[in-house]
Order: sequence, then C-alpha cells, then structure tokens
Amino acid sequence: MIVAALVALAAWLVLAFGRGWFWLFRERDGALGRDDGEAWPSVVAVVPARNEAAGIASCVRSLLAQDYPGAFRVIVVDDQSDDGTAAVVRALNDPRLEVVDGAPHPSGWTGKLFAVSQGVTRAGDADWLWLTDADICHSSDNLRHLVARAEAGGAVLVSLMARLNCASFAEKLLVPAFVFFFAMLFPFAWVGNRRARTAAAAGGCMLVKRAALQAAGGPDAAGSIAAIRSEIIDDCALAKLMKRQGPIWLGLTDRADSIRPYPRIADIRAMVARSAYAQLGFSPLLLVGTILGMLLLFVGPLASLAAGGLAAILGISTWVVMTLCFQPILAFYRRSPLWGLVLPVSGVLYAAFTLDSAVQHWRGRGGMWKGRAQAISQ
Repeated sequence: MIVAALVALAAWLVLAFGRGWFWLFRERDGALGRDDGEAWPSVVAVVPARNEAAGIASCVRSLLAQDYPGAFRVIVVDDQSDDGTAAVVRALNDPRLEVVDGAPHPSGWTGKLFAVSQGVTRAGDADWLWLTDADICHSSDNLRHLVARAEAGGAVLVSLMARLNCASFAEKLLVPAFVFFFAMLFPFAWVGNRRARTAAAAGGCMLVKRAALQAAGGPDAAGSIAAIRSEIIDDCALAKLMKRQGPIWLGLTDRADSIRPYPRIADIRAMVARSAYAQLGFSPLLLVGTILGMLLLFVGPLASLAAGGLAAILGISTWVVMTLCFQPILAFYRRSPLWGLVLPVSGVLYAAFTLDSAVQHWRGRGGMWKGRAQAISQ
C-alpha cells in the first residue's frame, strides 16, 4: 500500500508541476484593444443545429446583437430537425440571418460536421468563420474581442471554452471537474505554444481564419471540414488541423455561456459517453490503462487512509495536492472551495462514464447525439 500511495502522490506532483500548470487556468479571455478606425475583417457565424428549438432563439439573438464594426452575418444550418428549429430561427426575421435546410449527411460523416460544411460553403469568401453551437449565448462584445485576439497573436484559430451551467447538484459535482480534466489532457498553455504538439479547441466558440482553413485541406474551406468528417471530437480534430497552419489559442471566458442544463448525473454521463472512448482511439488497451490510472489517482489516496502509518500520510498529502489544484476552476465557477474535497468522487464517476462510452460503442451506439449513433465502426 505504501508503494501505491507513493506512486499516486508522485503522479499528482507530476500533473501539478509538469503539465503546463494546467490547473491554474491562466489562459483567460481578457480585454484586448483595437482601433475602431481600422478596417475590420468580414465574419460569418455558422451555427449547426439539430432539434434545438427550445434554446436556439436565444443563441441567434446573441449573435445578431454583436457590436462588431465589420461586415457580419449569421448562417444557421438546420440539421434535419423534427422539432421546428428552422421555423423558430426564421421567425427572428433579420436580413443578416440565413437559414439553410441541411441535407442528410452522407455515409462517413457525422451530422454536425456535414452541417458545418454546408454552412462554410454558404459563407463564401468571408475572412473569418465563427463556428458556434446552438446552445451558446454570447455577450455583445464577444466577436470584437475574438477578432482582436486573433489578429494580435497572428492566430488562425481562437477558441473560448464557454462557461457551462453549474447550478444543479450534478453540475456542481461534475462540471468544474469536466473542465479540469479537459485541461489536464490538453493544457491550454501547450495548445497556444507553436512548439508543442498539443492541439485542442472548445467547439462551442471557435473563430477560424478561412484562408488558413482552406490551406489546411483544400480545395476550399469546406474541403478541410471534409478532412475530419468522421471525427466525433470534431473541435480538437479541427484544432490539430489548424495548428499546422499557424498559432492557435484556447482559454476560459466570461463572454460565452452554455444554456444547456445538465440537471442529472445521467445527463452528464451521456454527454461524456458520447466521445470518451473516441478520445482513446477506440483502443481496449488504452481503456484499461485509463481506468486503472484514474483509480490510482482518485481511489488510491483514499484507500491509503485506511492502511494507517506512512501510507495514510502519503494519502492525505495526495488528497491535499489534488484539492489545491482544483481551487482555480472552482473559483471560476464561483463554487465553494470545499467542493475540492470531493474531486475523488468526480474522478471515479468520470472513470465509470469512460467505461460506459466503450460499452455504448461496442453496442453500436457510439457517439450518440440527438438520436444518432455517429461513431464510425472501428
């Protein structure tokens, strides 16, 4: 037990000090100035939407309310919805808004990416493409700051991790942990480092330079979307594609909020299970290694407490380290620091969700979203 406790503590120290200080979340969407007298590039927002009638009006209104000085319009691609999504959007009746009735997605495509591809095609020669989900609401200055950040850093992709709902018990237990684990896998500092191979993005809000997107996979921007057409984790796949073209940046933001609630643990389980096994490359070996690793990180320290002696001291030390590392993201979500004490519970649940993701894939229900199983058989 002492050896296991020592390994767990060593692992947490490596995570804390050897992965780009991911837990500090220093990459934040702060204010960036830009002279309004300069010419602002043209931007088209592309919103793929499937059965989003309940909330899409709020999303689209927030887009149309942008105080952006340059040419801007919004394209919503209705991805075969059967709940009247397109009618809700058309009722907004704005000349800058276009609704595209999406075609059925061909074999080998995920529905979302085929919808994005159609929207990108309709966007024409816009300088920038703003890819955003139908459940995200944006502050009126979000686009202005996105463009300023992209131009200031010479970036080809700027992505913001929207603030997720964190009101229900399930959300308080699991949403900050979700962002924490995402950053652990993809340290934001490494994402923004051209010399690092790490590439990631948050699909809810991505500003993409159209010329760079076209160069990434040609013959046009939509062709580059085709290059990742089967990817379940499409935002990270796009980030990997774009990082070959130039700098990318990912950070937390207060300017974009998800309006999709997750009132039950089962709702978050379904969200995670959709893509977790895809992140492991559909590899049973990586699945076993991941589950064992998470048990070591989160169960091992608590189990060490029962052993007493040196093992208990090591277990408490590990628990303290992980609790301290969790504090910055708890502060971002305005949650009590005491939630850090239950991070092991969140870790065990995410291990279970990952296993469930594999089970769903083996049952032919991988990548389930809005009634579609989209994972390509491996």
